[in-house]
Amino acid sequence: MILGVRNRGGKRGFTLIELMVVIVLISILTAMIIPEMRGTFQDALLRSTARKLVDVLTLANSSAITTSTIHVVQLDLRNGRYRIAKGSPGSEETGNTSAQEISGGQGDIDARISVRVRKVEEEPDEESEPVSESRKDPEKPVPDGDISFYPDGTADGAEIVLRDRDGFRLALRINSATSRVQIVEMERE
Repeated sequence: MILGVRNRGGKRGFTLIELMVVIVLISILTAMIIPEMRGTFQDALLRSTARKLVDVLTLANSSAITTSTIHVVQLDLRNGRYRIAKGSPGSEETGNTSAQEISGGQGDIDARISVRVRKVEEEPDEESEPVSESRKDPEKPVPDGDISFYPDGTADGAEIVLRDRDGFRLALRINSATSRVQIVEMERE
């Protein structure tokens, strides 16, 4: 059966009922897809932010090894910004050479993603306690959002937890011995 009806001029057209059925079907499909798309967007935003931070951490590690100087990734958790600085955390020399020298060494974290950083002595797990001391100088506390990368290819062990508005979380775990960053999906809060 061919849809459509011939009118007086011999041209084909659709009946009102056929058009109504198509509109109802499109409405039903749209109602089913839109809620799924919202979750997909939130997930993409969370994963995009995680990839951006992994890239920055990797860049800091590479720059530290290449230039034989300590590089610190500074996460400004209040303002949602990050940057790479040369020098030790908490020292006067940190920040004298700013991220402007390093392409991609500074930027913003999307305001819809919350970030929490905790220091760990070794591979982090859910029960590990935060460490508040610098690896190189145990007398100086490490600022909350600072993660140091050293010229020998090591780093401060840390875990960066990213959380979206729906409670989905990803953890970026930095191995202190290898400076490698692992992305781990965490349970929803």
